[in-house]
Amino acid sequence: MNWQDKVVLVTGGTGSFGRMFIKILLHEYHPKKIIVFSRDELKQHEMQRLHGFNDPRLRYFIGDVRDRDRLRRAMMGVDIVVHAAALKQVPACEYNPMEAIKTNILGSANVVEAALDTGVQKVLMLSTDKAVNPVNLYGATKLAAEKLVIQSNVYAAHAPTRFSCVRYGNVIGSRGSVVPLFLQQRETGKLTITDPRMTRFWISLEQGVRFVIRSIEQMRGGEVFVPKIPSMRIMDLAKAIAPDAEIEVIGIRPGEKLHEVLIHEDEARHTVELEDMFVVQPLPLEEITWFAYPWEKHGKRLPEGFRYASNTNDWWLTVEELKELVRPIEASMFQSGQIRQQLL
Repeated sequence: MNWQDKVVLVTGGTGSFGRMFIKILLHEYHPKKIIVFSRDELKQHEMQRLHGFNDPRLRYFIGDVRDRDRLRRAMMGVDIVVHAAALKQVPACEYNPMEAIKTNILGSANVVEAALDTGVQKVLMLSTDKAVNPVNLYGATKLAAEKLVIQSNVYAAHAPTRFSCVRYGNVIGSRGSVVPLFLQQRETGKLTITDPRMTRFWISLEQGVRFVIRSIEQMRGGEVFVPKIPSMRIMDLAKAIAPDAEIEVIGIRPGEKLHEVLIHEDEARHTVELEDMFVVQPLPLEEITWFAYPWEKHGKRLPEGFRYASNTNDWWLTVEELKELVRPIEASMFQSGQIRQQLL
């Protein structure tokens, strides 16, 4: 795929994913143009003026994914859309359910319809492990958005637009991550942990971005791409950040799981395993008439009962590996004055 003649639009482009995605795309793939679509004018101003995102190939477009007409205007002449805009804080979504539904579900529907109307070639939506067997509203909205985006390929059977998703776990150091919280709590000598048995999938921001780029290049329409990533134990993370701190167990919050799942048993029946990722194919396989791609020729089907969960994963991060991953976040927080000392 030749990125140099592509115009790319990123919803939620001022977020942590958007900034890293744009940085890598500009420096390594040299697209024709990137449109930053977001609703916060201050974040766009800071991104351009304070963080150095002032490349002449960048365009800043103020708009909300809830506004279909604005999306349609923004997507005129666009080849690829990366849909990263979402309300993602679990407690905020629980407290503001209608707002979460309007942004995460109806906003995704607007992205789909605007892309179909304007002839966008590829749309890739970012999803989350919390969409699998969801126990909170955030996960439920992302599950609905996944289904909406994937099944919208039905409407594109005679159009150029193709829709796919990526689904991965917690991004290290992203907005709402436990790492910045632990780094700040370390200075008090006490870390709060919801449950010492807790495990999570982990992926770095750069790894997530590069996986998204690969998925865009490989997508045919209808896939959910899931990377093979490591798990971590919350107690190991605590040891990596503050080995001498007191641990206070405060109990699992509403809508929180002990362990996360990226592929459940029912999905595994129509999932193909490749060397470094899984591809969840749409159902029903035998009846699909749109863009069905023989992924089995590139990988293998999963065994009956397979489940890709953070607590049964065969790839675990050690305390030393966690220290290495946390180090750049610690340095950044120290430089910005959010923490007073560096220990790692």
